[in-house]
Amino acid sequence: MDRAQVKFGEWIERGFSLYKENFGLLVLAALVALVVSLVTVGLLAGPMLAGLALITLALYDKKEPKPELRNIFRGFDYFLNAFLFILVWFLIILVISAVLNVVPVIGQLASIVFSLAAQTLLMFGLYLIVDEQMGFWSASQESISMVRTNFWPFFGLFLVSEIIGSIGAIACGIGVIFTAPIQFCILTVAYRDVFHESRDSDADWNASPGETEEDGPAL
Repeated sequence: MDRAQVKFGEWIERGFSLYKENFGLLVLAALVALVVSLVTVGLLAGPMLAGLALITLALYDKKEPKPELRNIFRGFDYFLNAFLFILVWFLIILVISAVLNVVPVIGQLASIVFSLAAQTLLMFGLYLIVDEQMGFWSASQESISMVRTNFWPFFGLFLVSEIIGSIGAIACGIGVIFTAPIQFCILTVAYRDVFHESRDSDADWNASPGETEEDGPAL
């Protein structure tokens, strides 16, 4: 696999632009995703995040018709793989971090670095699930393979986007609905450039996975 070029400043700038152009929809979508995830104790976090990824991809691609708030629930079309992607990797990262935390000071630092590194390697997994209809494990492997070609720049990009996306948590957590979509927009821009730089998608984004134009609209 060729070494991926990381356009650090450009991706962040374009991500912010995408966010500002679609501020209202993205904040409302993030609010719905947060509420549903909290009410279900995180069990539906996977499909809700998948829905948010679908919306940001559609906005970036300028799909017609333009996505609406209800499209956040399109993430349920990918329920199993999105659910497994979030759950399996959450548990793996949690267990390994807990083991590392047993070692005083150094172990705690190693736990933080490991968690960020793992999330960096998996940063495109959810996008591959909803955009390429990959299984959660194949999507994970594809994301890891791509990020490994230029790990440290990707690590820096993810760290900055994570800080931006988490700033809202300071305001009693509710502010995350304003900042988390920024991270999604940045990663959406990066995903499109890395995986689809020379390919235009002309499929109707409103179609369910595997649905053809003859099948009619899914909604």
